[in-house]
Amino acid sequence: MTTAAAGFSMPPEWAPQAAVWLSWPVDDAPHWGGAKHAAMRAKFAEIAAAITRHETVRINAPGSRHAAITAACNRAKAVPERLELFDHPNNDVWCRDHGPIFVQHPGTGEVAVTDWEFNAWGGKFPPWDLDNAIPGRIAKALGQRVFKGGMILEGGSIEINGAAQLLTTEAVLLNPNRNPLLDRSAIEQHLRDGFGVRDILWLRAGIAGDDTDGHIDNLARFTDPQTILACIERDPASPNSRVLADNLARLRSFPAPNGKPFAVVEIPLPQACAVPAWRLPVLPASYVNFLIVNGGVLVPTFRQKINDSRALGIIREMFPGRDITGIDCLDLVEEGGSLHCISQQQPCGGR
Repeated sequence: MTTAAAGFSMPPEWAPQAAVWLSWPVDDAPHWGGAKHAAMRAKFAEIAAAITRHETVRINAPGSRHAAITAACNRAKAVPERLELFDHPNNDVWCRDHGPIFVQHPGTGEVAVTDWEFNAWGGKFPPWDLDNAIPGRIAKALGQRVFKGGMILEGGSIEINGAAQLLTTEAVLLNPNRNPLLDRSAIEQHLRDGFGVRDILWLRAGIAGDDTDGHIDNLARFTDPQTILACIERDPASPNSRVLADNLARLRSFPAPNGKPFAVVEIPLPQACAVPAWRLPVLPASYVNFLIVNGGVLVPTFRQKINDSRALGIIREMFPGRDITGIDCLDLVEEGGSLHCISQQQPCGGR
């Protein structure tokens, strides 16, 4: 039986959460520069501590690392009773993409796991076997039932508004490096079956430097069922200018749940971030890669005082009544992702 047939659907990120999941940096991961391991562990501890001020954080990591992780989070002033570690070995840190995508039954409140296949964004960064096993391990630890997704899918490639609409990109879901045997119609059916949605809204492509090929969580995010916060690029010489203009036009053409056009709010990208001689000539830095938590929003910043302040102000207006916390993510985005990419929310219900 599919997720939707069993009566489950994916809640929006602003629904009440039981926890946020992270996958801790692995000491010998081949993708991370050796000199950055200590800095990244400290950054993850800072982020974990920030989450615990709102709710529980649950961490995937080999059991042998738990004592050191706990100590790092304590140094970052995490709330101790909101820190939970699980002996779940991982290959990399991008829990949004390899972790479970949780769904919930609106009648009973039961929370379940959808388990999709993961291949490290089209086989770019092996190995990924441990990451692909994370959803099943979490479901077993929590005693939750599992629905198999039936195709390769990363959590950062979809955005849900809680009103039966899903936003995604052609550059990722139609990329032959994911599901070469599935056409658009088949992929849409998997999404409807897996998340209990009706409308699949397609943008074209993503921003420069994005290893994922164009995840939606760097482009546009729902802030309520009728409103979308969308990235723009004001520099016409930027490679992102035309792509984001096309995405913006599509967003304005989509019907919202009330049948009218979405309210689309623009948020400029930060000034281009670059690291000399690094594998990414331009980093995929975006302010919409924020994480919604209970009573708050954690927002990536990039050491650009004016741009960061403007972005925080826009997001503060979009989420009245929530605490808005900026977290410096420049070092993190150098590795290809940011706050939303490393996290996965678990709705309230069950454990």
